[in-house]
Amino acid sequence: MAFQINIDNGGTLTDVCIMSDDGVKKTKVLTTPYDLSKCFFEGLQKASETLYGAEDVKRLLEEVELIRYSTTQGTNAICERKGPKLGLILDRDAADLPQALRAHDPDVYDALVGDRVAFVETSALDTPEAEVEVVKTINQLTAKGANRLVVSFGGANFHAAEELVKKIVLRKYPRHLLGAVPVLYASDLTVDRNPERRAWSALINSFLHTSMEAFLYQAENRLRDYRTKNPLLIFRNDGDASRVAKTVAIKTYSSGPRGGMEGLKAFSALYGFRDTVSIDVGGTTTDIGQCTEGKVAEIRRGNVEGISVSFPLCEISSAGAGGSSVFKGKDGKIAIGPESVGALPGPACFGRGGKEATITDASLLAGLLDPTSYFGGGMGLDAARAEAAVRTNVAEPLGLDLDAAVLAMSEAFEAKIAAELHRFTTISPDTVMMAFGGAGPLNACGAADKAGIKRVAIPAMAAVFSAYGIGSCDVSQRYVVGLNEHSSEALATALDELKQKAARDMFAEGFEAGSYAITARLVAETPEGEVVHELGESTAFPPALVEAEAVELELNATKSLRQGDGGHVSVSRKAQATPAGTRKVLVPEQGRIDLPVYRLNAMAPGDYAQGPAILEEDYFTARVPAGWTLAVSDAGDVILDREE
Repeated sequence: MAFQINIDNGGTLTDVCIMSDDGVKKTKVLTTPYDLSKCFFEGLQKASETLYGAEDVKRLLEEVELIRYSTTQGTNAICERKGPKLGLILDRDAADLPQALRAHDPDVYDALVGDRVAFVETSALDTPEAEVEVVKTINQLTAKGANRLVVSFGGANFHAAEELVKKIVLRKYPRHLLGAVPVLYASDLTVDRNPERRAWSALINSFLHTSMEAFLYQAENRLRDYRTKNPLLIFRNDGDASRVAKTVAIKTYSSGPRGGMEGLKAFSALYGFRDTVSIDVGGTTTDIGQCTEGKVAEIRRGNVEGISVSFPLCEISSAGAGGSSVFKGKDGKIAIGPESVGALPGPACFGRGGKEATITDASLLAGLLDPTSYFGGGMGLDAARAEAAVRTNVAEPLGLDLDAAVLAMSEAFEAKIAAELHRFTTISPDTVMMAFGGAGPLNACGAADKAGIKRVAIPAMAAVFSAYGIGSCDVSQRYVVGLNEHSSEALATALDELKQKAARDMFAEGFEAGSYAITARLVAETPEGEVVHELGESTAFPPALVEAEAVELELNATKSLRQGDGGHVSVSRKAQATPAGTRKVLVPEQGRIDLPVYRLNAMAPGDYAQGPAILEEDYFTARVPAGWTLAVSDAGDVILDREE
């Protein structure tokens, strides 16, 4: 049996999606933040159990065609400010640059860099005194606590100046020595001439590099022990994948959410939705995106936490509110996040030592979650621990009884999601909200009500939707070089060099020349703005760009793996669904009342039901408030409509 495995590693849960000719299967494991390779292999173990009925990882890795991996760890690390302390080395002419960098996001800048900034005289780097100055600068930064350094110079010759520093560092701090501090040179990462974007790109990449490298190489080495025939592919935030050795850390930032956006595009096309906003609620964050007329917004100079960087990124906004985000009663109101208890210790109800209140604890106390079926029945929930956490952190500080505190937490969570939707997307009367992620469907209708959205879609694969979305990504390598000379000869030379580099890299990915597509374009900075010129068969330099301030050559080598569907799914109400039972649930203004519980895997296409009710699947629960009606589509997805 030919199949592929997609793994999406989140802050709390790691999702596994198994795709084969026989259909799609899914499973989940708890994320182990102290060793991400542990939950990675636990995911493979559970995948083998799902496929074969018993654990057999060896057989699984012998038979699997592709393993794709995406992660929100980079997003979570930036959101929670967890990572190494960075030192930044700038040229002496850039005395104002630290303040300009800090203006992008003072909190992130202070957490990553703080006062660990030093300057060197780039005009004197080829003198004997330069060696002493560079060593003094590095010692100064490491004495302040920097354990990784970033060198980012400005000016037209930034690359040459950084190369001179690199030679000095290699001589004075050879890499084989234990005391050699890791140094990243911004010009190795990007040719972007904008000093702020280039410096921030290097800082973020360096911040994420250590944890990504340690985990991904460890996972890849363990796969080699099983003699896996194909390399581990890392799904990137540009929507494609590559092997570990050809992936830079910043490209893993928001890669998990980007998988959800790929799924959002396909889902919107399937149902004919012209305007869809998405909430992907995980353990640490809620990732928000939008798909309009079949396209998701992607900008050439993307944003990381609002910080402009040199790389293209999909427009996904991460709000610090998820199933494991910390709730506290403070100054007469509820504060949510950005701190998260993640999977370890996790929400108090997990019984793993957590004592903070989370929306997961509140949902259990409200009766929305069934302790016996949560997480596919693989995890019992402790209501007593949840109650203690909510009383201590929310109810008592706000002077509320337990039920009032639980309702207030749900209201605050829904209001925060609605506010973030209005902040990051444009909502119209035709907007559909798509809710996915393990905690996405739970409060989706409540958040939609507060945001003014009247239709909510919950995919059957909602619980592992980002893992599902990466299933058809392409394998690609992307290159960018600056053209110092604006001529056809210079363009032809640069193009030939990039094609040779692409041939080597794609061969390492397992693809011979001719089996992948090559596309190239010129991107020029002009007084009128950015100009893009697509290159076809001709390598003639366009006369209109000769006088441009700067021109970059971009080349993509892409092996297409995507398979278009082209179908359309309809939604109709045919038969009243039969509930699987009832559950006593805390309802605003009504107290605790019995609500019908519908099991999605027991419902057929065309089945429908009215709220108030609970909809359950093995790995997600959705609250259906009064005034909402749910219907199961021909594809087994759930469409909820707000009745007038």
